[in-house]
Amino acid sequence: MGGNQTSVTKFLLVGFPLSPRMKVILFGLFSVFYACTLLGNGVILGLMSLDSKLHTPMYFFLSQLATVDIAYACNTVPQMLVNLLSPAQPISFAGCLTQTFLFLTFALTECLLLVVMSYDRYVAICLPLRYSTIMSWRVCITLAVASWTLGFLLSLLSLVLLLLLPFCGPQQVNHFFCEILAVLKLACADTHLNEVIVLAGAVFMLVGPLSTIVVSYSHILRTAMKIQSAEGRQKAFSTCSSHLCVVGLFYGTAMIMYVGPRHGDPQEQKKYLLLFHSLFNPMLNPLIYSLRNREVNAALRRRLEKGRPS
Repeated sequence: MGGNQTSVTKFLLVGFPLSPRMKVILFGLFSVFYACTLLGNGVILGLMSLDSKLHTPMYFFLSQLATVDIAYACNTVPQMLVNLLSPAQPISFAGCLTQTFLFLTFALTECLLLVVMSYDRYVAICLPLRYSTIMSWRVCITLAVASWTLGFLLSLLSLVLLLLLPFCGPQQVNHFFCEILAVLKLACADTHLNEVIVLAGAVFMLVGPLSTIVVSYSHILRTAMKIQSAEGRQKAFSTCSSHLCVVGLFYGTAMIMYVGPRHGDPQEQKKYLLLFHSLFNPMLNPLIYSLRNREVNAALRRRLEKGRPS
């Protein structure tokens, strides 16, 4: 088994079965989306660091989310763009497993950060007088570090179990990047345990956190409805609506991919869902927060006005 495992030194990513002309069109389109992802999240990070009015727990966690989105896109999109122009370009065995590990790390970290952000909104709206005490900078940094650490450790477990498997061929990964279930199908051994762990991890990391977010927002909704002034209710809802949109996009696509029922060709469906998850989610997140957040818009205007020549 050891000899068989070392016999595979590279993989070929199948990608999408499209005509050469369509691949060139998609390369240009996805390159623009990728640039927008980097630019949008980069602007969010820049505003958070440069504008002192955004130095609050809510925007600290938003900057963490922007960091994850940049890393998330950089891990999968460049390889996909290369494959659109050079389909026969292989990826090394070590590079493939590294991509799998990083994808899981960033996905799990984002999942946990969204839970932390919902807790922050819960404390801000339901316990406003204790907000500065509960959400101190020490607590915020601890929650952020815990999210990254837990995402790293859970991904490391999946990577170790993957490394224990022998790979002796075939070498074609039916995906546009090294997604863990697509890689497992190439192992020359029983992968039932690995698949069970992936499914159990998906249920644990999706259903559990999503339930926590739903409970948090049920309390937020009940508290917001008790606010007497219409302006106060509008402010409470506006600070949460952006987060709910991001939660819906992330958990919706992730649960369909790993927990939802299978219809038709699940592998092809998963490829297109993961394309949305890897490319469009990170691009849409900064747009959602900037379009629906007055403080972010105000901070952007201040930076633009300051940069204008007098």
